[in-house]
Amino acid sequence: MKLTAKREDLLAPLQSVIGVVERRQTMPVLANVLLSARDRRLAVTGTDLEVELVAATQVQVDLPGDVTVPGRKFLDILRALPSGADVTLATEGERITVRAGRSRFTLSTLPASEFPVLEEIHALQTLTLPQGEFRRLIDKTQFAMAQQDVRYYLNGLLLETEGSTLRAVATDGHRLALCEVSLAEPAQGGGQVIVPRKAVLELQRILGTEGAIELAVGTNHVRAQIGDIRFTSKLIDGRFPEYGRVIPDNPPKIAQADRELLRQALQRTAILANEKYRGIRVTVKPDLLTLQTHNPEHEEAEDQVEVSYAGDEVEIGFNVTYLLDALGAIETDQVELGFTDANSSCLIRAPGLAQTRYVVMPMRL
Repeated sequence: MKLTAKREDLLAPLQSVIGVVERRQTMPVLANVLLSARDRRLAVTGTDLEVELVAATQVQVDLPGDVTVPGRKFLDILRALPSGADVTLATEGERITVRAGRSRFTLSTLPASEFPVLEEIHALQTLTLPQGEFRRLIDKTQFAMAQQDVRYYLNGLLLETEGSTLRAVATDGHRLALCEVSLAEPAQGGGQVIVPRKAVLELQRILGTEGAIELAVGTNHVRAQIGDIRFTSKLIDGRFPEYGRVIPDNPPKIAQADRELLRQALQRTAILANEKYRGIRVTVKPDLLTLQTHNPEHEEAEDQVEVSYAGDEVEIGFNVTYLLDALGAIETDQVELGFTDANSSCLIRAPGLAQTRYVVMPMRL
């Protein structure tokens, strides 16, 4: 293989795929990226066997071929070269030489035949929507995914199609985040898939705000085409909880507050919360919401926020981090908190908007 390209034309696709290339691998080839040069096009592939990323770029191919090179070292070399440099890659036996100006680097390679590449996924369902809309789905929900939970199906994000709606749901068993977007065309049949946590975070990293994303869902994989980048991930084989049961339909006690004032009051009060349990006591009375925390050192904090509320007094404990995460994901100036009683979950959303909803379970203090 031999090719010539501008430094930036090689750096961009490599940076797109390097997120899935881990330094410590059980298989040495997984620390490498696959370079495939054909017909004035270079495809760069990285994988960790769960997620595969392929990014393409235009180059001058003098001799087509396939080879795998150490991903992190190759990235560091390209980053260290001057901007606008012409870079030549040429394989010589089991090595590849990188030349730019007076700089020369020789890297060891592994055969392309050893690199695991995912086959076609045979899509059962395909969707096309704006990148910005899909990014919003992930941004508004991913923080509620579980981390290393024994209930493995919670360590990911549920994507669900229903008519003209695409819905994302994440829960760790203590809180839940839901966001919906409308599709231009109804999806062919409804369905649910669970995308693993690492794949969701990698997808969030490469998503932009312009252009479209094409989603193809197979039996065991989901594939997304984003410009010149192709993302493929295995799906979690499991049954997601019936999330609809934990979302309060119409909580009888609704308090409306200034989102930023409430967020600041929660941050202040959280300073003296128990570092392990992060508990905060929320008391809602007509026109007033009181926040109280204490910790094992017998330190206490109290703050108050004016709210629009006319119901009976309710006192309930929450994990303050969960409340802050939900408020941080809402974009409106006002926020609505829905309560049922001291033992029921709280519904948090923007007033009048049902597309994005957050549920936080109560905790005993």
